Amino acid sequence: MGKNTEKMDYPRLVTELPGPAAKAVLAKDNRFISPSYTRSYPLVIKKGQGVVVTDIDGNRFLDFTSGIAVCNTGHSHPKVVEAITDQAHKFLHMSGTDFYYSAQSELAEKLVSLAPENDDWRVFYSNSGAESVEAALKLVRYHTRRTRIISFFGAFHGRTMGAMSLSASKSIHEKGFAPLVPGITHVPYAYCYRCPYNLKYPACNAYCVDWIRDNLFKRAMPPEEVAAVFVEPIQGEGGYVIPPKRFHTKLKQLCEDFGILYVADEIQTGMGRTGKMFACEHFDIAPDIFTLAKGIASGLPLGAMLAKSEIMNWQPGSHASTFGGNPVSCRAALATIEVLENGLIENATTMGNYLKSSLNALAGQHRLIGDVRGIGLMVAIELVNDREKKTKAIEERNAAIFSAFKKGLLLLGCGENGIRFIPALTVSRADIDKAVSILDEALTEVEKG
Repeated sequence: MGKNTEKMDYPRLVTELPGPAAKAVLAKDNRFISPSYTRSYPLVIKKGQGVVVTDIDGNRFLDFTSGIAVCNTGHSHPKVVEAITDQAHKFLHMSGTDFYYSAQSELAEKLVSLAPENDDWRVFYSNSGAESVEAALKLVRYHTRRTRIISFFGAFHGRTMGAMSLSASKSIHEKGFAPLVPGITHVPYAYCYRCPYNLKYPACNAYCVDWIRDNLFKRAMPPEEVAAVFVEPIQGEGGYVIPPKRFHTKLKQLCEDFGILYVADEIQTGMGRTGKMFACEHFDIAPDIFTLAKGIASGLPLGAMLAKSEIMNWQPGSHASTFGGNPVSCRAALATIEVLENGLIENATTMGNYLKSSLNALAGQHRLIGDVRGIGLMVAIELVNDREKKTKAIEERNAAIFSAFKKGLLLLGCGENGIRFIPALTVSRADIDKAVSILDEALTEVEKG
C-alpha cells in the first residue's frame, strides 16, 4: 500500500519549523481568523499525497492524522480527484432538497446496501458530522414524540447547539454557551479499563448499563419519555475508549425494552476506519439510526444520517439542507467507497494490528506509555506518570506531540492524555515503522525533561 523503506523520502525537513513562508501565513491567520480554532502546532500545508503532507516551505511530513480521520483513502487519491473533476465540469450545485440529480440517489442506494442488516433504510444528507447529529436529534423527537435523550460522559458529537448539548468531552466546548438544548442527560460510558468494580473484559457485566435501568429510570427519568440513546461505538475525542461487546449488547436490549431509539455516531469510526465499514459491526449491533461524515467523501464536506424507513417518517419541509448532498461531494463519496472496498478496509485491519504490536513493544521501553488500545487504524496510547495509579500525563502528552511535529510526524491528541494514530488506510509497514521510530525519539526527549 505504501513505499519501501529504502525509497522513503519523508519525513524531510529543510527549514526550521515554522519556516519563513509559514510564519507569514501564521501572522495573517492570527490577524483575521477566529481565535476559537485549536491548533496543536504551526503546520501550514501546501500539498498532500497519500500519507505525506508538504508544507509551504517544502518540508515533508508523515501524516498520522489524515485530516482528523477524514482522508481515509489518503490525501488526494487519484480516483477521488478524477470523480471530483468530472463532476465539476458538469455542474457544481443544484440543491438536492428542491431538485433531483442522480449522484444523490446513487450514493444513497450504495450507503443503504452497506448498512447493518442491509435493512430498509433512508438517507438524509448534511454537510458535516455535527449536522448529521442535529438531523438525528430532530428525527428521534419527531418520530417518537418523546422529549428526553440519553448521551454519555466523554462523548463528542459536534459543536452546533444540539450536538454540543449531547457532548460531554471537555467543558470548554460548552463554556459561555448556556442554556443548552434541554432534556439531555449524560451517563457513564464503558470505561472498562477504569472500571470501579476492577473487572476485566471477560468478566465485565456492563453494570454501567444496568445503572441506567436500575437507578436512572427508577429515580429520575421515566423511560417512556426517552426518545433515544446517542452513543459512539468507540469513543473518539473522549480517548479512543473501546467498550466490551456486552456493553453495546445490553444497551441495545435496554433500548428495545422501552421503545427507545439506538443512535450510533459513526462519524469518526465509520467508512472502514476500524477494519469494518462501520464500527457497529464489531459489536453485532444494528442501530435504528446512525450518523456519518469525516471519511465519507475523502475531504469534501458531506455528512449523512441513515434511519430505517419506518423511523424516517417526517413530512416534506420538516428538515432540509441547501448544500447537503452536493453533487461533487456525492461523486467523491461514491469514488471513496469504491477505493475503500478495493482492499483498504482489509489493510486497516492488517496495519492496525501491526501498529498496535509496534506500540506495545515501544511501551516496554517508555515509562510514560500506560495503555495501548484500538481497533483497525483507530489506535491510541495513553500517557501516564504512574502506571498503577494512571496519573494523567497531560503536559507530557502535549510535549510529545509537538516534539514529533518537529521531527516530521503529524499526530493529534484525544481525551486528556491520549495520542491518537489515525493514518490513511493506505498506510504501509514502512510508514508505521518510521512513525513509531519518531515517537520513540519524541518520548525519550520528553522523559528526559
